[in-house]
Amino acid sequence: MIVSQFEVSTYEDTYTIYELKEPGTSSSVRVCPERGGIVIGCQLHGEELFYLDKATFEHPTANIRGGNPILFPICGQLENKSYEWEGTRYEMANHGVARTSPWEVVGTSTNGEASVTLRLRSNEETLAAYPFNFELEFTYALIGGELHTRQHYRNCGQAGSGAMPFYAGFHPYFAIEGSKAIPYDTDATRYVDYNDNVEKPFTGVVDLENLVESVCLLDARKSEIAFPIRDGVKVRLRYDDSFKYVVLWSVKDRPFVCVEPWMAETGELNRQEELVLLEAGETRSCNFVISRV
Repeated sequence: MIVSQFEVSTYEDTYTIYELKEPGTSSSVRVCPERGGIVIGCQLHGEELFYLDKATFEHPTANIRGGNPILFPICGQLENKSYEWEGTRYEMANHGVARTSPWEVVGTSTNGEASVTLRLRSNEETLAAYPFNFELEFTYALIGGELHTRQHYRNCGQAGSGAMPFYAGFHPYFAIEGSKAIPYDTDATRYVDYNDNVEKPFTGVVDLENLVESVCLLDARKSEIAFPIRDGVKVRLRYDDSFKYVVLWSVKDRPFVCVEPWMAETGELNRQEELVLLEAGETRSCNFVISRV
């Protein structure tokens, strides 16, 4: 009898949870499709990397504080939580519509990896805030002790209906111990401090403990960043060059730091200077990898 290297199972914990397992690397990933397609747990090589406030996860309408929320079609905030597109004003909450929408499960696999594929299609609720017919298909794949998030962003509009603007991202919460003055391995040399909106030199460390707003790393040439979260545990994020920025954020006295790859800076749908624009029928495909080093 051949035992698979990979396992996919489900269990109930307020919602249906899909668990991906790779016993050979002592790794597992937990995914909740109903709550925005979010990954709520990421154990790699025996160490849980994510922070999760269980109460916010269990509350059906609370913004989940923890895991790895999906940011689409925007990252961050909009001025007055609204924007104008082709003469019409729309209201949209922080970080967009995907993280508050239930996703459907397309399929699972244990062939060469443990994976689950989720899909979100535009609907009446999303169209009220974001007037575009879209389809998102994300595959969470656990392989070699790494979590891969393969993304497909599709403009499902009819030919001639115009381009679909977006700038997607992720908001992973990493559980830390000790100081939030963490050294980050990146070749970024500058950052924007959203606490005072001043651009500052980046020397490798930003102490997030007493900052209310986030900071945004600029001008990195390499599409990766690494950082320690506790003694003996270091995380590396790798992502496509579609993700031009990395945002760092935390909350005072809470044991997490968020290290967030974004395609554009906060407020971009107001400025409309570096939007990703997908024509009808087009797809943008990306990958985002979380690993231990």
